[in-house]
Amino acid sequence: MMQVMHRRGKSGWYQINSKLAQTFRPNPRNPQQQSNTGKTRDDGPEESQMHIRFIRTLLFALIVLCMSAASFAQIGVAINVGPPPLPVYEQPLCPGDGYLWTPGYWAYDYDASDYYWVPGTWVMAPEVGFLWTPSYWGWGGDGFVFYDGYWGPHVGFYGGLNYGFGYFGVGFEGGRWDGGHFFYNRSVSNVDVTNIHNVYNTTIINHNESHVSYNGGNGGISAHATAEEESAARERHIPPVAAQTQHAQAARANPQQRASANMGKPNVAATPRPGDFNDRAVVPAKEAGGSYTPANRGANQGHAANNAANNAAQPSAAVHPHDLPALAPSPTNTGNPKLDQKYQQQQQKQITKQQQERDKLQQQQDQEHLNLDKQKAPEAQKQQVEQKHQQQTQQLQQKHQQQTQQLQQRQQPANREPSKR
Repeated sequence: MMQVMHRRGKSGWYQINSKLAQTFRPNPRNPQQQSNTGKTRDDGPEESQMHIRFIRTLLFALIVLCMSAASFAQIGVAINVGPPPLPVYEQPLCPGDGYLWTPGYWAYDYDASDYYWVPGTWVMAPEVGFLWTPSYWGWGGDGFVFYDGYWGPHVGFYGGLNYGFGYFGVGFEGGRWDGGHFFYNRSVSNVDVTNIHNVYNTTIINHNESHVSYNGGNGGISAHATAEEESAARERHIPPVAAQTQHAQAARANPQQRASANMGKPNVAATPRPGDFNDRAVVPAKEAGGSYTPANRGANQGHAANNAANNAAQPSAAVHPHDLPALAPSPTNTGNPKLDQKYQQQQQKQITKQQQERDKLQQQQDQEHLNLDKQKAPEAQKQQVEQKHQQQTQQLQQKHQQQTQQLQQRQQPANREPSKR
């Protein structure tokens, strides 16, 4: 009988010890089976085929179970150290009408076992009437969970964090939509009234002076979602647009944005537009929001080292879409600049659509995390949801890989045309 030993550890969830394959392995030298009396009997071709199918079914079930266990073992390391305090910085000038402010935040790089700062930036709203709900970190019971931001008709819950510039913990005071145009509140938004005329001035008294960057847990903000914020969470949303995703990827690729390098005081704290890390209008942090000791990341590094050692034979697998490698176009060189440009446009169109699908799945999974936290779900249920998330992410990745290969195959015949001339 198969023995399954459940063991929860730092490197995985399950170990399986089974002798099922040996128990049901047919003898190639003697296909006959022994009867209860000890005499050899021939079951006939039909019964033999049934036994073979039965054995194959059991072996297949064992393989599936082993794959399931491997999936659990590949689940990402829990982050048990909170992000650094939010740095102090000024808001760059709004670049134009229709741009909305999206505050900076600390994201986490699992490969580097370190937080990195994604600068605040001005982003063009994807739809008229849509506002930005910032991302935030929350304590999930056994580690910190990241909740990505989203666009929607109303501002939802963002952990009660004081991001400043209108995001003081609840709602947004930096501006409002009116008649299809966004009006900026000059008291908290940095706008040039010579270029932007749809402004107003309402003084906001902010009593939240905290720079804490996470909700719940030890030392975190203790705010909970209001009824209005819960209602906003159920409305139609748009995940971070492609420019925001590329902005975050650029921050991750910059070693100076890591907390261990900047000690919570990034040189690029805010940019005028997404991705403008080298723009003259880039704003550095004035000071860190509080003390930060990069040695704290050793705990996560130790867990990551144990995980890597125990799963050396296992390829790392992304659990959520934001764990996947960044999407990037492949180079084309047909010898025809116009054709190369056409292929690059096709690839970029495909990448944009794939990124939207990633963001949509990430938003769905984040919402499921939030629901589990609200329900105070047991650990076993959380594990099942994480396994489902990993399967969803891998299926989406495989789908996108197939789409990319198909596009490359369609381009290959034309790529060979110049060599025939």
